[in-house]
Parts: sequence; structure tokens; C-alpha cells
Amino acid sequence: MDSVRRSGILLHPTSLPGRYGIGSFNQAAYDWVDFLAYTRQTLWQVLPLGPTGYGDSPYQSFSSFAGNPYLISLETLVEEGLLDQYVLDAAPDFPRERVDFGAIYHWKPPLLRRVSAEFADRATPEQQAEFDAF
Repeated sequence: MDSVRRSGILLHPTSLPGRYGIGSFNQAAYDWVDFLAYTRQTLWQVLPLGPTGYGDSPYQSFSSFAGNPYLISLETLVEEGLLDQYVLDAAPDFPRERVDFGAIYHWKPPLLRRVSAEFADRATPEQQAEFDAF
């Protein structure tokens, strides 16, 4: 049997550094992938990525199909013109060394609902076409 050995790291994206209370698929995730490549790791096991349920565990999800909205990068929404920077500038001081799920539950969902509600007015034609194709 011919097999190739590979190695990698298990790290849930919520454990990545994040200014807004939780790690997300922001620049820190890209930097992490670059680090994995630099150290010749070939696997990143992310654990389940669904919305977390009781206990905030990735294994206690309410859905097998939905993605966790807390992994949406707020920085990317600003870069894409879908959220104003001043909103992030007014963010609470979240702890940097851990995720405070209670605090983000009260802060991030209203921002995501706002982006969703304003999407039709703020989206570029390309963004609208991508959304329609999705």
C-alpha cells in the first residue's frame, strides 16, 4: 500500500485572533493559511462550521446545513462597501484572549441583520449578480 503522510492542525476559526469578539474568515484566517503553508502543513481541520447551540460548542449545532454567521468577516463587509467603518470603530472592547459568546450574541447579529436589510440598496451590480447566482 502506497500512502502519503500529511500533517496539519485542528483549529476552529473562532479561535483565530479577532478584534470583534470572535475569530472569523478575515485577514487572520488568510494569514493562518499562509503560516500553515510556510510550515509545510497540508491540513487545516476546522471542526463543524454550523451555528452553535447550547454551550457554544461546534458539535452542538442547530443545523447540519447552515453556516455560522459569527464567522462572517465584518472587515470584509466594510471592504465590500456593505458596512460603514464607523460602525466597527464603535465596537465594544471585546477580550482579545478568548471569545465572549454572550457579548457577541448581543452585538454581531444586529449588524448582520442591518447589512442584510441594506444589501439591495448598497450592493454593486457585481455583488447583486453574485447574490442572484447564489
